[in-house]
Amino acid sequence: MIAVVQRVSEAEVRIKEKVYGAVQKGFVVLLGITHSDTREDLEWLGRKIVALRVFGDEDGKMNLDLGAVGGNILLISQFTLHASTKKGNRPSFIEAARPETAIPLYEGMKAFLSAELGREVEAGIFGADMKVSLVNDGPVTIIIDSKNRI
Repeated sequence: MIAVVQRVSEAEVRIKEKVYGAVQKGFVVLLGITHSDTREDLEWLGRKIVALRVFGDEDGKMNLDLGAVGGNILLISQFTLHASTKKGNRPSFIEAARPETAIPLYEGMKAFLSAELGREVEAGIFGADMKVSLVNDGPVTIIIDSKNRI
């Protein structure tokens, strides 16, 4: 499971011209799920995301996590994170999980992050054509892969 975590000052996701989810200070998390991902990957990654200390403290150092700053998460499914570009110029998405595997893990991540934060996270709709707008604060962008824990 791969997450691209972007620290944002604001973000929203639109589906068919309607705002479906929005956050102010917090994270946009683009989540890529592969066929070998499990609940263990989900929980490890979810804990890592919530505990990331990338918000400035009183000295301007990145020491604070989402809870300390009252931030929230906008979670977006993104199968293209598992694209392979080794051959040719047209990406292959063979490593991306099929919907029957990915949807329960995506919904599980949304529930897990909500429980860890103590409030409902915002989210897009799995498989929908989404338009994501954001202001990356910093910019701060972190990539976390549950398969690279060591």
